[in-house]
This record gives sequence, C-alpha cells and structure tokens, in this order.
Amino acid sequence: MTQHPDHPVYEDIEARGHLIDSNILSRIMNGIVELDGEFEVLSLTVGRGNANPSTLNLRVFGHDEAHVAEILRLLHDLGVSPLHPDDARTEPAPADGVFPEGFYATTNLATSVRVGGQWQPVEGTEMDLGILIDPVAGAASGVPVAQVRAGDPYVVGQAGVRVASQERPRAREEFEFMNSTASSEKPKEQIIRQVAALLREVRAAGQGIIFVVGPAIVHTGAAKDLARLVRAGYVSVLFGGNAVATHDIESALFGTSLGIDMATGASVPGGHEHHLRAINRIRAVGGIRPAVEQGVLTEGLMHCLVETGTPYVLAGSIRDDGPLPDVITDTMQAQAAMRPWCQEAGACIMMSTMLHSIATGNMLPAAVTTVCVDINPAVVTKLADRGSFQTIGIITDVGLFLRLLADELGC
Repeated sequence: MTQHPDHPVYEDIEARGHLIDSNILSRIMNGIVELDGEFEVLSLTVGRGNANPSTLNLRVFGHDEAHVAEILRLLHDLGVSPLHPDDARTEPAPADGVFPEGFYATTNLATSVRVGGQWQPVEGTEMDLGILIDPVAGAASGVPVAQVRAGDPYVVGQAGVRVASQERPRAREEFEFMNSTASSEKPKEQIIRQVAALLREVRAAGQGIIFVVGPAIVHTGAAKDLARLVRAGYVSVLFGGNAVATHDIESALFGTSLGIDMATGASVPGGHEHHLRAINRIRAVGGIRPAVEQGVLTEGLMHCLVETGTPYVLAGSIRDDGPLPDVITDTMQAQAAMRPWCQEAGACIMMSTMLHSIATGNMLPAAVTTVCVDINPAVVTKLADRGSFQTIGIITDVGLFLRLLADELGC
C-alpha cells in the first residue's frame, strides 16, 4: 500500500469483465463508500458492445492500512485485484487436518493465484477450501480441511489471489425471467419450458446434470416422472439420502409411502412398518443392485437407476433407519463421492430436500446453473444465505413440477 502527502493510505486496483451490465461497477463503488472509503477513477475502458469486456483502474483511499485492507476484502469477491500484484504467499500446514493461521478461504467463484509472476487457475472451485500450491509444478488446487497434510504449503492472506466475479449469463438470456426473486406467483409453464431448454442445452454440451432429491418425490407420486427423465438421459447422477431410496423401495414392494397407500391416499394398517421392512429386505440380499439382479426389486426409481446404469450417491444422517447398505454413513466419504460430480456439472436440479441441497450447493462452482424446486420459499433463501447465490428458486409442488418437466422434454 502507498501513502501520498495529500491523501491517506491508498491502493491501486483493477477489475475486468462485464462491469456495467452485470452491475459490478456500481457495487465496487458503493462498497467503497459504505466502508467510509474514497476512490479515484484512474481509467475506465468500456467495452464497445455487450460481448466486449470493460476494464477499470481505481485508486482506493482509506484512513490507514487496516482500513484499506478491509475495503479490499469486500471488493475481492467482485473480481477486484491489485493493479501491481505480488505473488501469493504460502505457509506450511502445522498438522494434518489444520490449515496455517490466516489461510485464504475460497469462494465458489473461479479463482487464480499468482505464482512466479504468472497467474495459475485453482483447480476444484468450491467454497470453504484452502489453496494448496505445488512447489515444483506451481499448480494450485482447492483442498478441504480434512485432507490437509502437515507441511504442505497453503496460501495465506489475499495477496496474489484473484477471483472472477459471476457475471450476468450472456448465452442464456432466455432464462433471465427465472433469475428474479423466488416467488410462487410466477407462471409455472413458462418456467418449466425454460428449465427444459436449460437441460437440453447442458446435455448437448456434454456436461453433467445433477438431481438432488428428497423423499417428497416419492410421497407425491413423482418418482415415476423422475424415472422418465433418467431413461431419457437427463440425469447424470442422483444425490439423495436414505429416505428417498427407502420410500421408493417401500412403494415398489408394498405400494405405500410412509405407510400411506399410493393409489388411494388412505392409511394402511401396519403401514408404518413398511419402510423398515423394505430396508430389511434389501439388507438381506446385500444392497439395491443385488435386489434388482435377483428380482426382489422390479420397479421404482432405484430400480430404474440400476437398470439404466445411472450413478447415485446416498449420503446418510443421524436420523436414518437401517440404513440401506448403499448409504454412505461416513460424511467425509459421502463428500468425496459427491465432489467430482459437482466439479463436472453444467446444471443442478434440487428438489424438496433442504439439507442435501445446501450440502451440494457448498460443493458447486458458481458457474453451475442451479435450480431449487420446493414448496417452502425458505429453502431457496437458506441456499442463497449460505453462498449459493446462483440458485434460481421455483416455489411449487415438486410432483407437479416433475410431471410437467418430463412432459415438456417428451420423455
């Protein structure tokens, strides 16, 4: 940081991208003012068209070095970086599973670090990781705290770290209607057409589509509609928990879900035992796949996943009955199974499962178009509050949504 005889401490910064139409320029300036700082525009080159990026060079003034550092921390997630950056600074991890004090905590935005005077992309974009720098290759990667090994060099502070702010999508402007605040009053048919167009586009690009689902898809009778999407190739992987698989299998074996007859909606005598009997039967044969192969399980969503070879990850929780043999009960192992799919995805559809949706959102890069469908608006709000700001919220019944989506896609 620099001092000037007539001014407090200042730092020259730079921002590049679609600064104006993505509202980033005003957010930078407003952020400085809100923290009682001042700024001077050194240069502003505006792109000649909406496909051309703009460049801003700005001088940020503060009361002292700590004040300027506070302002720069606020601006960092908007893609702002020092005009004359230093290399990233690293310190060794003091022990296994422990970052060095002052480590840089990643966001879900695309990130680069400066190593040897060159900007290197950080592999594995995800929020709440540390950045490990390979001292030989100079490559950088995001690492969760549980995988830290003593002595490995991790980036500390913000010097030499640059993020690319999330801009308004340029290739998907037809989805702009969906990007406003979640509301139950939006026309459902229009939204579903847009989601269908998104899935077609992502699949055509060869990218993965994650479906994160809760047991409500079974309770509402929508599992058969999700199975239609699976057979049509619109589901690359399914994330869920013990409950969605258990109640789907209960429905296939006993015709009930939570003991309620799926055909009549009436409570079945002894039906409260059906989910546990379903778990027991699958455990007896060793898992869902053996149950399909041995003819024990002959229908339902889980049968469809096995039959089509569609992967699934079932992550357990403390409240699970059983659980089914396929459920991953170790949280770290479940994260490890989910993480590669999150890094390769082009879209993620979350339906009626708050905890699994938040968990998945924490592992998704900001560039992954995320659609959250829930009857409860609070689920969408909680996702955004925890950093998954790219989430598009659709407030509706998940059963209606899946049926109309499968119809729109011609499944």
